[in-house]
Amino acid sequence: MSTVVITGGSRGIGAAAVELFAAQGDRVFFLYEKNHAAASAVAQKTGATAICCDVADGQAVRAAFRQIGDVDVLICNAGICHSGLMSMVEESQWDRLFDVNVKGIYHCVNAAMPAFLEKQRGCVITVSSMWGQVGASCEAAYSATKGAVIALSKALAKELGPSGIRVNCVAPGVILTDMCANVDPETLENMAQENCVGRNGTAMDVANAFRYLAQAEFVTGEVIAVNGGYVI
Repeated sequence: MSTVVITGGSRGIGAAAVELFAAQGDRVFFLYEKNHAAASAVAQKTGATAICCDVADGQAVRAAFRQIGDVDVLICNAGICHSGLMSMVEESQWDRLFDVNVKGIYHCVNAAMPAFLEKQRGCVITVSSMWGQVGASCEAAYSATKGAVIALSKALAKELGPSGIRVNCVAPGVILTDMCANVDPETLENMAQENCVGRNGTAMDVANAFRYLAQAEFVTGEVIAVNGGYVI
């Protein structure tokens, strides 16, 4: 049984990951920012432990990890998005995107590091996006954060590998979660037809990639695209 920490675990991809790892018998903790009702529902359904914590707040993250203790697998899934012309993105919006999507990983990895180094073993999985790989019009800020996640993950894989710590990244495509709630059905269908599989993804599609990477002892520094072949 492993101790698994999942950020952004109250909904979408994070909630699916909590469900999957809990079902296989792992000791699961998940962090969430503010949706207490959703977090409570996930905790009751899975038996996982919910901790209210904004990953952009380093002090809050360190307090959460003191509560958790030992960590085997860290899945840095928490993220936010923003759509619109870059000229219309407020500086505060830009900063918040980087604080959550990139600095949140910095806080969580550093908080998990003492447990990893003591055991000389650990697994970190970050979450980027296909837009972090190729960029998206009207999502420049979001794409920039997700590109940074890829670069950070590769650098950490090199830095931490000698200590027995693996770092990999998952880059989802169009996944039918709350992030797609404001996208009209016709656009979603068109995007589904533009990939090789002919459908959009589910949260569990991504969670299954997390499970593979958590178990793949000879895989590190990789970016696993879960996008149905939309970006190849």
